Amino acid sequence: MGRIAVIGAGMGAMAAAARLAVAGHRVTVYERTETYGGEVRRFERDGFAFDTGPGLLPLPAVYRDLFVKTGKEPLEDCVELVQVDPSARHVFADGTEVSLPNASRAGVVTALDEALGAGAGQRWGDFLVRAREAWDRTRRPLLEEPLWPNWQVLAEREPYPSVPHKKLLRTRRASTLYEIGAWELRDERLAALLNSHALAYGLNPRDTPASAAVLPYLEHAFGTWYVRGGIRELARAVYERCVRRRVEFVFGTEVVAVQAKDGRAAGVALADGRVVDADHVVAGVDPVRLDTLTRPTGYRLDADGDVAAGLKAPRPVRLTVLLALRGGPEAGAAHRTVVHAPDDETELDLLTAPGGDRPVRPTVTVLRPADPALGPDGEHESVVLSAVLSAEAGWEQDSTGRVCTDLLLEAAEAAVPGLRERLLWHETRLPEPATDGTGFGGISAPALAAGGGRFLHPANTTRLPGLYRVGGWSHPGGGLAHAGMSGALVAGLIVEGPEFRGSQ
Repeated sequence: MGRIAVIGAGMGAMAAAARLAVAGHRVTVYERTETYGGEVRRFERDGFAFDTGPGLLPLPAVYRDLFVKTGKEPLEDCVELVQVDPSARHVFADGTEVSLPNASRAGVVTALDEALGAGAGQRWGDFLVRAREAWDRTRRPLLEEPLWPNWQVLAEREPYPSVPHKKLLRTRRASTLYEIGAWELRDERLAALLNSHALAYGLNPRDTPASAAVLPYLEHAFGTWYVRGGIRELARAVYERCVRRRVEFVFGTEVVAVQAKDGRAAGVALADGRVVDADHVVAGVDPVRLDTLTRPTGYRLDADGDVAAGLKAPRPVRLTVLLALRGGPEAGAAHRTVVHAPDDETELDLLTAPGGDRPVRPTVTVLRPADPALGPDGEHESVVLSAVLSAEAGWEQDSTGRVCTDLLLEAAEAAVPGLRERLLWHETRLPEPATDGTGFGGISAPALAAGGGRFLHPANTTRLPGLYRVGGWSHPGGGLAHAGMSGALVAGLIVEGPEFRGSQ
C-alpha cells in the first residue's frame, strides 16, 4: 500500500488517518503544535478544566462508525456518551423561558405551547416537518458523497419547501432563515430560537439560505450528546485509535510546502529542511494556508471550483469566557442555556457592520456540564460562556475584550444563580485574528445547499492529483460530525479512487 502524509492533527485529519491505516497504508501525521485535536482543546487551571472548542457532540453515529470501521472496540468502550436532557434551556429577550426535551418532537411542541402560548409549538413542529424534507433532499450529496463536479446544482436549488406567504396581493416564499422566522413561525421568540442555530456557526440568518433549516432538525432528530470528561476525551480516543493502528505522529513539526512530481503530489517539505516522500498528501488546513503550501507546485487552489467564494470574506469569530465557580450546580441545572440577545436586530447588524455608540449584548451560550472531572471537587463548578461576534470588532484593543467579557457575564447571570458571588476567577479566550488578513480565523459552518454556492466548501479532491483536503474548511464543512465525515470521504477517495461515491 501507499505512503500517506497528513498535514495537521485535527479531528478530520485523524479520522482519515485511522481509516487509511486500517486499509494498509503507512500514515504519518505532521502537526506544527505539540498536541492533537485541532480546535478540540482543553484549558486547565487550579484543578478546573474547560473545553475551549466544541462543548457538545451532534450525530455521534459519525464517530461510532469510525470506531467500528477501525477496530473491535466500539466508541462507547473508549468514551462515555451522555445524552443531554433537556437539550437546551432558552431565555428570550422578554424574559420568557423554555426547556426543550432532547430528540423529542412531541415534547418540544408541548414545551413551546406551554411556554410561548397555544399554537407556537405546532408552528415549530410543522417547521420541523419541512426541515426534515430539506434534510432528506440534501443529506446524501452534502454529507455522504464527495462534492459533485456539477456542484452548481446544489448551489442553485433550494431544498426547503417554503410555505406561500401572501402580502399586498403578492405571494412570496421564504428563501432565507430570517424569512422563515418572520413569515412561517410568526413569533419573535420562535424566530430567535431558529436564528440561534445559525448564529452558533457564525451565520447571519438574513443571508443564510432556508436550507439551514436542517441545523435545528439535526438536533431534534438525532439528539445532543456530551462526552464525560469533556469533548477533549473524544479527541484523545480518536488519537489513541490512530496510534493503535500504527499511525505515526510527528508533533512540533511544520509542513512548509507540498511537493509535486510528474504532475501529482509527491510528498511534503518540513520547516527543518527535510523532504518526505509520499504517494498521497492529506491536508487538514484552511484553504489560504493550503494555497500557500502548494504555490511552489504551480497549482493555485484558493479558487478551486469557485465553491469557496463565500469563505473569502472575514467570518464572525467566537469569544469564549471560562468561569471557575465555588459551589456545585443546583439541582436540575440545564447543561446548556441559550440567553438570547435583548435586541436581535442590532445583533445581526453588528455581525456584518460592527460599530455604534454603545455595546450590544449578543446571544450567549452557557455550558454547565456538571461533570466532576472538570472541577477540583464536588464543591466547585466549571462553566463555559461563548458568543459569536464580528471579526472586525477591534480585537487588538484590550478594551474590546473587557467590554465583551462583561456582556457575556451579564448574560450568564440569567443561567447561573448567584454567579457574581460564586465567581472565583474567569479566563477570556479572545478570537485570534487571521495573520494573512483573509479572515480564516473565523468559524466554519456545515455545508448548505442554495445560496449560490457561498455556503458550500472546497471539494476533498484538488486540482493537484494525489492532494486531498480534510477537516472543517473542506467538504462537508465545519463541526465535529462534519469533520469526521470529511475523514471518511477522503479515505474512500484514496482507497477506492475517483469512482468512490460515499457510503451506501
